Amino acid sequence: MSYASTLLDRLRTAGVEPCDSEDLKLKKQLLMFAMGLTVAAPVLWFAIYGLMGQSLPASVPFGYQLVSLGTLLYYLHSRNFALFRILQLALYLFFPFVLQWQLGDFITASGFVLWGLLAPVVAVLVYSPRDSIPWFVAYVVLVAVAAAADYYQFAGGMKTPPLPPKTIVVFFALNFIAISSVVYFLLRFAATERDRSQANLVEAHRALQSEQDRSERLLLNILPGPVAERLKQEEGTIADGFADVTVMFADIVNFTNIAEGMSPNQIFAMLNKVFSSFDALAEKHGLEKIKTIGDAYMVAGGLDADDPTNYSEQIALMALEMRDTLASDLAVNEHRLQIRMGIGTGPVVAGVVGKKKFIYDLWGDTVNLASRITSEAVPGMIQVDATTYRRLRSKFDFDPPHTVYLKGKGDTVIYRMRGLKSEAPRAVANN
Repeated sequence: MSYASTLLDRLRTAGVEPCDSEDLKLKKQLLMFAMGLTVAAPVLWFAIYGLMGQSLPASVPFGYQLVSLGTLLYYLHSRNFALFRILQLALYLFFPFVLQWQLGDFITASGFVLWGLLAPVVAVLVYSPRDSIPWFVAYVVLVAVAAAADYYQFAGGMKTPPLPPKTIVVFFALNFIAISSVVYFLLRFAATERDRSQANLVEAHRALQSEQDRSERLLLNILPGPVAERLKQEEGTIADGFADVTVMFADIVNFTNIAEGMSPNQIFAMLNKVFSSFDALAEKHGLEKIKTIGDAYMVAGGLDADDPTNYSEQIALMALEMRDTLASDLAVNEHRLQIRMGIGTGPVVAGVVGKKKFIYDLWGDTVNLASRITSEAVPGMIQVDATTYRRLRSKFDFDPPHTVYLKGKGDTVIYRMRGLKSEAPRAVANN
């Protein structure tokens, strides 16, 4: 890109840089807008004076335009906005008074010094209200000095104005209208850009909130709610001991043989349908899905101390619904898979493992017992340990206890749950 093209591009964008803040971008745009208005004004004033048959000394207005454009070229070349801002405000402040002194006085210049008010007004917009105070004080001082000079001039006797009274009156009105219009359009431009920036900010906040909500949902799909909150706030290890938790495992019977003749996509689709239905049941019963391990599904209750739900009972109800869903819903279980389930109750240790791709997991004898009870079950059977049996026996029907040998545990008494007591006859008939 040529140097001239670079300057034109910077002029088109008001010298805004990609790294500029929204506030700085607005200030650059406001100052460029104000400069455009004030550079165009002398041309209009010359034209109006000419139409009225009056001549106007051109040196001061023309000099103002040259100096103003010179500061613009310097800014586009150096991108030094701080110096450009000072130079432009100085021109706004001093040029009206220089022109008035060239014309004679307040009356002859038709109150042209009112244009000096642009300096503090623009300073408010491109600096800050506090930083605009010196510019306003300077404007007031210059007005007072000019008024004092006119006062002593008129005290020595009235002089004939160089311009006809009607011309002076017309330009009084024009100056008031013009400066009021410039101030209005500057403020309107600032308000419009502020509203646009605010709308962009609101939209960005909405997009950020949407992403945050999405991240929250993803985190809650991995971790229990209380654990997710702690993970966001704590740097250290998250591990807790629970004195009483009910854990259930469910695994698919003969999964390896079933999957042998299937493609990876078919295997995934099959497991996804089954486990997604289990997820819905876990949410329905207020339980926490822990993980899936191949063809095995693990869920627990009692990890939320604030939840008054009878989690052992909810685990049992979920197990029955899991079994019934696979037996009756071909949309979920078109391959007619069967599962076996094991439930254990007791103390566990729970925590977040790892720093990357972390998972929330459970450890302890209760987890091992539930897993091993599951492996000893037959298709469609729900087996529970003695602790779980004692909690559920008033509402659920069980087969007589039997003893099995479990690795690491020895002989262990377990119970086979058939269903709710009111459903026991139907469950027997089905078996």
